[in-house]
Amino acid sequence: MTTYPTKAALAALCTLAFTGLAQAHATLQQGEGKAGATYRGVLRVPHGCEGTATLKVRVRIPEGIYSVKPMPKAGWELSTVKAAYAKTYQDHGTPVAEGVKEIVWSGKLPDDNYDEFIFIGTISKDLQDGTKLYFPTVQECEKGTANWTDIPTGSERVAAGAPVVRVVATATAPAPSEYTIGKIKVSTPWTRATPKGAPVGGGYLSITNTGTEPDRLIGGTFPNAAKVEVHEMSMDNGMMRMRQLPKGLEIAPGATVDLKPGGYHLMFNGLTAPIAEGKPVSGTLIFEKAGTLNLNWAVSPIGAPSAPASGGGGEEGHHHH
Repeated sequence: MTTYPTKAALAALCTLAFTGLAQAHATLQQGEGKAGATYRGVLRVPHGCEGTATLKVRVRIPEGIYSVKPMPKAGWELSTVKAAYAKTYQDHGTPVAEGVKEIVWSGKLPDDNYDEFIFIGTISKDLQDGTKLYFPTVQECEKGTANWTDIPTGSERVAAGAPVVRVVATATAPAPSEYTIGKIKVSTPWTRATPKGAPVGGGYLSITNTGTEPDRLIGGTFPNAAKVEVHEMSMDNGMMRMRQLPKGLEIAPGATVDLKPGGYHLMFNGLTAPIAEGKPVSGTLIFEKAGTLNLNWAVSPIGAPSAPASGGGGEEGHHHH
């Protein structure tokens, strides 16, 4: 029998699936950067202001990233504002006490066009895992401005959030990406962070049966979730439909089954607290024959299309002045 989730649950899942598409913010392409490494910032500007062209793009550089160098753009003037840092950084033994604190590109980007503005810098090796670096950005247009400058003070979401990079500490080992129990191998379990008050979350992974007998994923446990269910999402005549698989999901001998957004997935129902981005979350999967598997779920940002990158923003910090 086909079953459907409540309106609230489906609305929440839609929010998780499509967050970021509806919000045409100025954002940074790479949402994570490695402490002590070079970060390549690609600022994406998707539109102008009130239907008019963007004439200037201003980006403020936060403390925690130094030796910033912007990339020139053909047809655009480039200027920077330099100032002293709050602390002196060490760049391969050389003290760096001041540098670029603001970048300004001046030109013309029509409202119906998209463009990218690029810079590089080194993220301080002293920043802790999970630190967020905000890059307040202002678009000055023919008519009005778009101010992407809001910085949250807690867990709340802000309407015009500044582009942000989450720091991944070099000393932090990534969560294991493969787990085995009996003849079942599980790869890359991940979930998305959820907004405050969201009643559901989704779990994604790849399952391989290396044995000669079929097995079945029938559920699991997840912190702050009342129940973990196996679901399938599909498109039917342009409509998104979701159904629970009450008997679970069969994993045939020798087969690999991917649980991913828009298809098979685990539903974390009845969340009593948000899933927080960054630190892995411990949980279990329950198989009909193989039994209970303990694992860690990597947590991607809200609306992310895939598991978080295990690395950061490029090679270990090294670029010339």
